[in-house]
Amino acid sequence: MSLSLGIIGAGSIGTVHAATAARLGVAAPLVWDVDESKGRALAATVKGLRTAPSLDALLAERSVNAVVVATPNDCHAEIAVRALEAGKHVLLEKPMATTVEECDRILNAMRPDGPRLQMGFVYRHAPAPLAVKGEIDAGRIGRIYHAKCSMYRRRGIPGLGGWFTTRARSGGGPLIDLGVHAIDQALWLCGFPKALRASGACYATFGPRMGGYVFEEMWAGPPKLDGRFDVEDHATALVRFDGGLTIELNVTWAANIPDRSLPDGIALFGEKGGCRFTLLGDEVRVATEANGTLADLQVPFDSSRALERAFEAQLRAFRKVVEEGAEPAATAEQGRAVQEILAAIDRSSARAREVPIDARSAE
Repeated sequence: MSLSLGIIGAGSIGTVHAATAARLGVAAPLVWDVDESKGRALAATVKGLRTAPSLDALLAERSVNAVVVATPNDCHAEIAVRALEAGKHVLLEKPMATTVEECDRILNAMRPDGPRLQMGFVYRHAPAPLAVKGEIDAGRIGRIYHAKCSMYRRRGIPGLGGWFTTRARSGGGPLIDLGVHAIDQALWLCGFPKALRASGACYATFGPRMGGYVFEEMWAGPPKLDGRFDVEDHATALVRFDGGLTIELNVTWAANIPDRSLPDGIALFGEKGGCRFTLLGDEVRVATEANGTLADLQVPFDSSRALERAFEAQLRAFRKVVEEGAEPAATAEQGRAVQEILAAIDRSSARAREVPIDARSAE
């Protein structure tokens, strides 16, 4: 049966998924959002898309065989479980959930002969990371022993006072918003080794100012000065893995740093070569040795329409899951592994010491 996609959540990311389906000619007949006006607004922009009267109605629609979950984080687990139980394949936006326990709820709802779940780690499908993955697979990087991941914003707190900055709804600040992408990228490129221990520190420096927070724009809506800010706005960590790999993470929504003075990106340190790239970048160079001398090798790839193409490739991969029974490009188990690392970093910060990744392990 051809992919027929129900869109759950009509905010900015749901809109991206609807537009991606339209470009690829994928059927997307229904959308539902808890805010009916958002659902109607999105349906008005996409041919053939109409609003479902309720989530139950969308999940009961027999012509829909899969859904994309593009809601705030606190709804991910509940909706994913309900969709799986209704027999729908699931494309689940990052993060998998707000807690490891919620990830386990999703995993427990999955059955070997039932519908599949693919995580929405969209940057795996972007041109620059794919070019890097090609170099790794070709053996030109060698064993990777360290990765440095950085995503900085000078004044980038999204929707201050809204769900992004309310821990009960988001699960955290830039650690779960930006760090989830960086950690997944590093793990994917390094073969998903087993995480052992994490040492992290989280800071809330700018967000608690609320009305005194100076910014140029706020992409997730205007500030709600009577809202909540109980998450971090900066996080840093070192994570240790089986086999010796270490991953360094620095993510921030707000910091007193000149724009672009600290570059975003992921740097990989390998025994045979190394590189640094940005998730949507247009250049990948491998630092290595050639003919007995140091050399920088330019990796050719097409960087045009990087983000659009990443979403398109992600949906194509999901279509293969639904139509051909292919393995998901990013599995639920990998989503949980990322979540467990994020949780350990948060726990380490609270305890001011290194902690095991598995919260059940003796410390």
